[in-house]
Amino acid sequence: MSGTILDGRTAVIYGGGGSIGGAVAAEFARQGARVFLAGRTRATLDTVVAAVTAAGGRAEAAVVDALDQAAVEAHLDHVVAAAGAVDISFNLVTRGDVQGVPLTAMAPADLLRAVDNGLLSALHTAGGAARRMAAKGSGVILHLNSGSGAGAMPGMGSTGPADAATEAFMRYLAAENGPQGVRVCGIWTAGVAETLTREKLAAVAGDRAPDPQSALDGIAAMSVLRRNVRLADVASTAAFLASDGAAGLTGSMVNVSAGLVLR
Repeated sequence: MSGTILDGRTAVIYGGGGSIGGAVAAEFARQGARVFLAGRTRATLDTVVAAVTAAGGRAEAAVVDALDQAAVEAHLDHVVAAAGAVDISFNLVTRGDVQGVPLTAMAPADLLRAVDNGLLSALHTAGGAARRMAAKGSGVILHLNSGSGAGAMPGMGSTGPADAATEAFMRYLAAENGPQGVRVCGIWTAGVAETLTREKLAAVAGDRAPDPQSALDGIAAMSVLRRNVRLADVASTAAFLASDGAAGLTGSMVNVSAGLVLR
């Protein structure tokens, strides 16, 4: 795989065993990157590695908890030793959001979990990557959320504050590390079609979770483009942001929501 937009780059993807993580890993590898997947579940990570390598890409996986700073640091040291550098870091770990519950009925732990997990995983993964990238004078840090940080949709009171907190963290990280050649960019997306399984909907909404097809139909109806976002939409945008084609972008969010979010 040569002559592609990420040729020769090394990417670390946290939450690499998930649906979005797997799609991004496949696209990064297709575009020439060597991919290191990190996550908490060996089986799902290995499945993604097998798919990437079967397609001719280079990938390996490690069990790493993004909330464990020592584990993240040790893994980053391994990546540098194996590949020479960390060029791209993308945090896609789940935060434990709770949706569909009014703030007046929400337990304090449910409100704070997504905020705490989002910020801590960002501090550990993006912070660790930024230190190594700044030392070599280049690198790209990516993040993703639903775009709810500036919204006010009922039932999203756990997700909105977590999105806002992480976006603010990343904006400050961009300001502090830009002079060292490190770019920080994010993606807004929500309702990605292939991710809306019954199990994943139940994980955030419990007994209130809608049927997946009903959820997809409702999201498409609310979006300006009247369509659902697909994994390929997110993965191709991430690859662009990580490439030299986006060299002038930092501290910015790219809207990949099919117009579900407009701003």
